[in-house]
Amino acid sequence: MNDSKGSVSSQFARSALILAIAMVFSQLIGLLSKSLIGSIYGASAEVDAFLASNRLTETLFNLVAGGALGSAFVPAFSALLDQNDKGDAWKLASNVANTITAVLVLLCLLGFFFAPQIVRYILVPGFSLNDPALQLLTVKLLRIQLPSVVIFGLSGLIMGILNANQHFLLPGLAPAMYQLGIMSGVIFLSKPLGIEGLAIGALCGSLLHLFVQLPQILKLKEKQFHFSFGWKDPKVRNVIRLMIPRQIGASAVQLNFLVNNYIASYMASGSISALSWGLALMLMPQAAIAQSVATVSLPLFSVQAARGDFSEMRSALASTLRLVLFIAIPASVGLIIFGDPIVRLIFERRAFTSQMTQMVSWALIWYGAGLVGHCIVEVVSRAFYAMQDTKTPVIILFCAMVLNMGMSIGLASVFQSFGWQQHGGLALANSIATALEMTALLYFMRRKLHGLEGKKIWHAALLNIIAAAIMGGIMKIWLNFSRNLPLIVVVFAGVVIAVVVYGFIGWIMKLEEISLIRKLFRRGKIS
Repeated sequence: MNDSKGSVSSQFARSALILAIAMVFSQLIGLLSKSLIGSIYGASAEVDAFLASNRLTETLFNLVAGGALGSAFVPAFSALLDQNDKGDAWKLASNVANTITAVLVLLCLLGFFFAPQIVRYILVPGFSLNDPALQLLTVKLLRIQLPSVVIFGLSGLIMGILNANQHFLLPGLAPAMYQLGIMSGVIFLSKPLGIEGLAIGALCGSLLHLFVQLPQILKLKEKQFHFSFGWKDPKVRNVIRLMIPRQIGASAVQLNFLVNNYIASYMASGSISALSWGLALMLMPQAAIAQSVATVSLPLFSVQAARGDFSEMRSALASTLRLVLFIAIPASVGLIIFGDPIVRLIFERRAFTSQMTQMVSWALIWYGAGLVGHCIVEVVSRAFYAMQDTKTPVIILFCAMVLNMGMSIGLASVFQSFGWQQHGGLALANSIATALEMTALLYFMRRKLHGLEGKKIWHAALLNIIAAAIMGGIMKIWLNFSRNLPLIVVVFAGVVIAVVVYGFIGWIMKLEEISLIRKLFRRGKIS
């Protein structure tokens, strides 16, 4: 029996590792895509228009399909498969697919006809004052990309079906396919069509996101499709009921992005692009650090919570948090100190000027300050989900996003009063709101588990901060010393130096977290 449990747990760990590798690969492809966009278009007003329109299509998908697929459909579908009730499982999938498609098609049609009003009054109202032609361009780009909402809805559902059937590689690579579509638009369509080629590339990317998963789902045995909606089906209604808390949280996140674009549309040209690329650069280490660790840890947390073994779960979560802090704290320091050379290396060429580099680096500094918060939130929220509590993290997220929106306006004004670039205030607001969200999640999780080994976590965090501060000082010295060296040498040698220095200091301090990486994967065997 123990061997069987160990085998299942090992399979979870392997699947999580596959997802983590695919996630990092997709992030790297996304980085190449953004670098290519920057080199061709720069952080220009036209790119602002594309990003604003792209944000709305992403918002529509997340509000309608994202919450349902992430929190409601996949568990329900998996439960039916586990009960060997494949007929009802595929009927549920068909009903959800038909419902989501119908709703998304309706929203796309409304978005197409009311695109001028959406752009003018919701997305980027500042464009109508500063550049009416840019507002018309945003409308055109939005209409080109709207069909991707329906495509992503179907693709997301297929992703959930494949994951429920223990297929992870192709769904994990789907985001990379989307970025490859964008890159093809830049490479092949930028000259004849300009920024419209980028929008067409995004639409093609959504098709690749779908098509890369089709071979795997076509191989599934006993697959069925029903032309029905099943709105009176209790299972469909249960999916709708379960998706509501996550949709509220998704609404808050997407609304926050829209508000940031709204505010940034009144700022200097390129502010929206600077914020988008600065956030993307911060999210790369967040994916590598937190999402991979959280993915590996979730099966362990779920088993412990189902057993009621909260003492073991408390110890496992505390160890995971110390591991995340061990990696995230120096990564945050690295982004803040090395932000400018990283942005220059990735983006600065052709249309991407030194002024644009400064704008993106400025956003990255303030986003980088929130990396630790983002990483901790990712892990602790998974612990709540493992305990089948989706309401608490969603309520906290919603409150944090409301605070974020309010602080964005206030901090933009504060930055302006200091003569600083205003978009940095929006990035700082995000970091502060995430830190508050992290604090609230830790507080309520501590109450749920009757403790969280706080002394050990604080002690580890303090040692990590000291080690990261020393590392940061060495990195500053390296930057001053290497001014005349090639940029690629400055960045890659600087990263190696930082890792060696931090690891050496950690070894001197006898930090336990260095060994936690191996222990985390060894816990695939649950005794």
